[in-house]
Amino acid sequence: MRGLRFAKRQMVYIIPGLMLLAALALRVENPQFLQVFQLKLFDLYNQIQPRPHQPAPVAILDLDDETLSRSGMQWPWPRSRLAEMLVRLFNAGARVIAFDMVFAEADRTSPRQALSVWLNQPELDLEKLSPELRALSEPILESIPDHDAAFANVIGQIRQAAKNYGVVAGVVLTTETTEVLPQIKAGFAVAGDDPKPFIDNFAGAVANLPLIEKEVSGVGTFNLLAESDGIIRRVPTVLRIGKQLYPSLSMEALRVFQGASTYILKASGANMEESFGEQTGLNHVKVGHLEVPVDHDGRFWVHFARDAPGRVIPAWKVFADDFDPAQVQGKILFFGTSAAGLKDLRATPLNPVAAGVDVHAQTAEQILAGHFMERPDWAFGAEVVFIFVLGLLLVTLTPRFGALPGAGLSVAATIGAVALSWHLYTDRLFLLDPIYPAIATLAVYLASSLIRYLQTEAEREQVRGAFSQYLSPALVEQLADDPDRLRLGGEMKKMTFLFCDVRGFTTISESFKSNPQGLTRLINRFLTPLTDTILARNGTIDKYMGDCIMAFWNAPFDDPEHPAHACESALVMFEELEHLNEDLEREALEEGRQPLPLKIGVGVNTGDCVVGNMGSEQRFDYSVLGDAVNLASRLEGQSKNYGVGIVIGEDTKDVVDDEFATLELDLIAVKGKVEAVRIFTLLGRKDLLATESYRKLRGVHGEMLDAYRHQEWDRARQLLGQCRAADGTLDELYDLYDERIDHYLENPPGDDWDGVFVATTK
Repeated sequence: MRGLRFAKRQMVYIIPGLMLLAALALRVENPQFLQVFQLKLFDLYNQIQPRPHQPAPVAILDLDDETLSRSGMQWPWPRSRLAEMLVRLFNAGARVIAFDMVFAEADRTSPRQALSVWLNQPELDLEKLSPELRALSEPILESIPDHDAAFANVIGQIRQAAKNYGVVAGVVLTTETTEVLPQIKAGFAVAGDDPKPFIDNFAGAVANLPLIEKEVSGVGTFNLLAESDGIIRRVPTVLRIGKQLYPSLSMEALRVFQGASTYILKASGANMEESFGEQTGLNHVKVGHLEVPVDHDGRFWVHFARDAPGRVIPAWKVFADDFDPAQVQGKILFFGTSAAGLKDLRATPLNPVAAGVDVHAQTAEQILAGHFMERPDWAFGAEVVFIFVLGLLLVTLTPRFGALPGAGLSVAATIGAVALSWHLYTDRLFLLDPIYPAIATLAVYLASSLIRYLQTEAEREQVRGAFSQYLSPALVEQLADDPDRLRLGGEMKKMTFLFCDVRGFTTISESFKSNPQGLTRLINRFLTPLTDTILARNGTIDKYMGDCIMAFWNAPFDDPEHPAHACESALVMFEELEHLNEDLEREALEEGRQPLPLKIGVGVNTGDCVVGNMGSEQRFDYSVLGDAVNLASRLEGQSKNYGVGIVIGEDTKDVVDDEFATLELDLIAVKGKVEAVRIFTLLGRKDLLATESYRKLRGVHGEMLDAYRHQEWDRARQLLGQCRAADGTLDELYDLYDERIDHYLENPPGDDWDGVFVATTK
């Protein structure tokens, strides 16, 4: 019996432990569905933050639908037309033309080809021709122009013109054996272990006509190997047929562009490449001065960019009279098609129907820019370690400390993993998968928390029974009417918030260093009348934070006049403080002490927030949460900077403008916010509104702010003098503007300055 009880107790460790082992085994096996989840996340990253367009000497020469329509010819075009296009492009300054297509058959439009086909018709028996006519037919065939020869001749002339100019022919590798294989135009050198076992192998190829392949400067494969879901995310840099290696079209274009002759394949065991004695395949492919990080099988992660102006040149423009040579000068041009009828459309993370040539061009573009997105060698190990460490912590800690800490740990670790993954993507272009580790650890947590469910529920009921002594009076009143409200939750509501804080409280507390009880009594004497002021005007005290009071209106009970009640409370608080300071001064003089008057700053703001029962399952209270609350706190902090007692937000001012005398202070971006807000001070009640002195002050003050924001410094300074004359209580505010004007006279803010002051302190 004792052994059974022990086994039951240990099940909270055994079952989650087995779940952890299963999760690790699944990750090591890495089945197809897990890979798809991972790749979809990487797609999402690419969609949220695509590669910015990086200017590079790469463009696409697009055989689009408009080009086919304008040409009036079906595809494939006569090779003579392509030869003319090459002449135009290289005369315009193009460096490399890479064909994302293969010229495997003779040009059917060539006159020699057409006559040859005609002479070989079964209806025409050449044997019946006279010897003289037969003798004439062969020279005629030889003398008729051949489009393929003309095309090859132009390509050869381009190759001979300069080392780093030329044409790259495209070939496609196939799974079927062929007799003719593409020609090799570049050499391959291997540093480290033999990478061939890791490189994708094919049985044959569809090659170009020999006379064309002989003249081109490079030959590259345009095979694009999609992932299991049919989306192109990685492109091969090198493929093979048996032992013979072939570069990709983009790599070959980059080789010719640099005038290089050899590829260097860096594999495990190469100098400066750590492999711990294991053969792990390729890690870099180098051509010329470009060194490209690749997967073990030689694939390169493409970080796709959105369409950019100038990257795509419709092919018809090359033949136009107004063609601008600057569009192609000094560039690698990838000639391909986006025409739907020619069916060279591929799915990418950014475009389900992208042209295949776009993938080659984007690859070359980001290699030239040195922009490399990688899934580093350590990524798999890091993900496994994350699962193991976090899972082990959950297995051991959840039974001991309960479900909530485990949930907190899981959520925090998951958020941390996602944040780290996103940071590595945006900062280092590393691809790290946080999804499966998060799912795995969630499964471990659920297994552990499920076993603990009954015990946790019993403990939770005990905690709920003891909660009432910690709740606010407002919440206790609600619970007396409706006990079911003892749960977390809230509602969105427009409310008004007030923050009040004692200025110079540190100095005051230091004077009570030897009398802490005296400091406590002082705080109580301070908080009591101010609290009464708030409660008497339908306010709710949210909390006391030392010498600070936080209050709000319009919850839990509706108060249609909440902005006015908050403003009235703020004014009365200063009146109550004046009475308290009189009493404190009298007591200090009677005791022979130097009186230390209390000074406060008040911030009031109106806005939407969430109000309700907030906290944790163990402890919660009736409180508020939202940006409007934070702004009220920031406004209180600005009262000292502007030399006023009360600072209110614009939303509050708009409601109470007919009931209270207000004055605009500034347009300010408070600390923690980017967007500027207009702030005001509260000077008095409705009786002040009717006075001539207030109306005059408000008018001159408004003119001063307008001149200041239009950088009319002399006029603003003149109006400051009139403001001082109209009111003698705002000298600190006008001193502040005098200082700013002095600063801007020496350091002009610029024509684009919008008058916003950016606060650097709370």
